[in-house]
Amino acid sequence: MTTKTTHDDAVAIALASNRLGAIVRRMTNTLFRSGRSGVLNTARDFSCCIVSARHELLMAADSLPIHVMSGPELIGAKLVEQHPLLTQGDAFLHNSPYDGNSHAADHCLVVPVVDGDDVHRFTAIVKAHQADCGNSQPTTYMSDAVDVYHEGALLFPMVQVQRGYDDIADIVRMCEQRIRVPAQWRGDYLAMVGAARIGERELLALGEEVGWEQLERHLDGWLDYSERRMVAALERIPSGSSSAESVHDPVPAAPDGIPIRATVTVHGGEGRIEVDLRDNPDCLPNGLNLSESCARTAAYIGVFNSIDHSVPHNAGSFRRIDVRLRRNCIAGIPEHPTSTSVATTNIADHVINSVQRALAEHQDGIGMAEFGSVVAPSAAVISGRDERHGDKPFVNQVFLMLTAGAAGPVADGWLTAAHAGNGGMLFYDSVEVDERSYPLVVRERSIVPDSEGAGTFRGAPSARVEYGPVPGGRLRVMYYADGTVNPARGARGGGDGGPSRQWRRAADGELSVLEPFADVLLAPGETVVCCTTGGGGYGRPGDRAVDAVLADVREGWVSAERAASTYGVVVDPSGHLDATATESLRKDDA
Repeated sequence: MTTKTTHDDAVAIALASNRLGAIVRRMTNTLFRSGRSGVLNTARDFSCCIVSARHELLMAADSLPIHVMSGPELIGAKLVEQHPLLTQGDAFLHNSPYDGNSHAADHCLVVPVVDGDDVHRFTAIVKAHQADCGNSQPTTYMSDAVDVYHEGALLFPMVQVQRGYDDIADIVRMCEQRIRVPAQWRGDYLAMVGAARIGERELLALGEEVGWEQLERHLDGWLDYSERRMVAALERIPSGSSSAESVHDPVPAAPDGIPIRATVTVHGGEGRIEVDLRDNPDCLPNGLNLSESCARTAAYIGVFNSIDHSVPHNAGSFRRIDVRLRRNCIAGIPEHPTSTSVATTNIADHVINSVQRALAEHQDGIGMAEFGSVVAPSAAVISGRDERHGDKPFVNQVFLMLTAGAAGPVADGWLTAAHAGNGGMLFYDSVEVDERSYPLVVRERSIVPDSEGAGTFRGAPSARVEYGPVPGGRLRVMYYADGTVNPARGARGGGDGGPSRQWRRAADGELSVLEPFADVLLAPGETVVCCTTGGGGYGRPGDRAVDAVLADVREGWVSAERAASTYGVVVDPSGHLDATATESLRKDDA
């Protein structure tokens, strides 16, 4: 590690890092306000970051963790490898999962920040999930794709899309010809360009203001400081190894389910941690395989979820995390033409869950329980034709509700977690905006009582969502719900979260069970109904604070019967605590 930082250096480092954070947030705000599709301007399924000329992640403020913790360094290196002569005004479109990207649906707009002396100083990256990316089916999650050809997405391995700040129209036309909603894609593309160019402009101004060499020294100090913070966090954890397994539900290529195992070794005295993912199944002939960036990122997320949350997330702190991957592994490094269509969610979440549960079992007070799984019908990709607007085709992913939050050693699971990989950074859709934008009607969005993973700190309860087409319309709904067979597991004596379930409601009101992975065409009058997964609990339920249980009962999330049987807390019919009965019940349970 580097030498001790002086007070003046520390102030300069703090100012420089905060300036970078402000630039990334400005990029983020631009894309959020100007994106065309609901997946961007409602759910905010995108990320922005700044990478050094040495391909180190410097800043990714307010970004989705699964997008940016690993991958930007590979993308930066691929940029320079394929385009060694970079000039101002260049921009590149990149979405290859074999070259540092997460999956094909995440389009990256990559802009090299080149100063007036033609020196490459930074790389600004904007990554945005697409409503449609040219897959053979109208969804960006092809779980059943046997390979990348079956998947069908357009792949752009660092393809130049702007020169001298002008579009290379051939590339733009390729996307417009292949993507089902070309005007929507074009709007999102322009928003990505705008966000990246704002990052470029602000970084050039910062370099001119501070001086490039001075700015580089400050940012080197920022990475070194982050490394020291990681060392300090790891030194507080006893050395040793622990393993945990998190199981994905059965799929046709794996009828017994997909066990994902992580072995975590802490070298506390050295301030290092290792996550070994090599003991996992080979790649499968479907779209669930992880890309290299998602495999490494998932391991990183599991570590950061488990330790001091104030440690910065950048290339400096990453220096202290060693992730062991192998080729042709479902949680490793895929080789072309393996499909990685669903790389950001299902298996990635199980990697995160196994890492943080391993650390929870390693030592009390760290780690987390498991997050609930994805992608339920409440977060499906919907498509069809909108007769309200001239029979116009539409494709978009909705995010009506996914709770999923895992409990930790100091807090309950978040209702807004959505899934492990996004760190609670996705937004839920506005029902009114969705109904205005697409020909659908949302009939219910609520919390399912008694579905939380019980614990000293409880997991988030499940959500119940019901929606369908507008009267007389049809709606295609594609989803890939995990957690029906294997709900989120608790840690250190905590209980499991509620499982995922899904139904079709016929026009006469009758419910029929739907498969966990399905492509459903809803006829007029029909709806899809789902219960999403709840999060796992952390610690013994009998040790939960009485006031916290009472609050959950009054909120309607936990029944009085469950409060007594699971938590040892007695609540009378009027909603008041029976302190005497509670004390007696908890004494018997101790």
